[in-house]
Amino acid sequence: MSKDKELISILIPCYNEEEVIELCQKEVVKVIDTLDYDFEIIYVNDGSKDKTQQLLERIQEDDNRVTVIKLSRNFGKEAAMTAGIDITRGDALIILDADLQDPPALIPDIIQKWKDTGADVVYGQRLIREGETWFKKLTANWFYRVINFMAHNVQLPRNTGDFRLMNRRSIDALI
Repeated sequence: MSKDKELISILIPCYNEEEVIELCQKEVVKVIDTLDYDFEIIYVNDGSKDKTQQLLERIQEDDNRVTVIKLSRNFGKEAAMTAGIDITRGDALIILDADLQDPPALIPDIIQKWKDTGADVVYGQRLIREGETWFKKLTANWFYRVINFMAHNVQLPRNTGDFRLMNRRSIDALI
């Protein structure tokens, strides 16, 4: 890693992702290799019962930017993200879903938005909720209304998932 470049951490929680994890790594690397930053990629295996762990170990052997955390059992996505956040070293952290629901191709855009605005957190926001049932869309809408009603000082943007960039200040505050 260069001392001149900022370090961006990418956190990818995984649970039974054997069908997509190698493609996820390939897509992430294809994007980050074009950017003028240093990167670390943190995979957190949240107790997968398939071959996710073996594939992650192979990925880690092939790419020295990769760190793999293996949780002893399935604790849930939030716990997996917390485990990764706790060890991140980056000046900023990007959280991605392993199933490519969050396209790695958007990594440059989210970094640029962070650089342009100086925001502590930059959310990825879905413009289209494709493939979701009417019930899922309805409950998501209710969720954002309730959260924003209860949160007086901060408004959570609608249709955001876990895809976001957090700067070091917000990472340290969360830790």
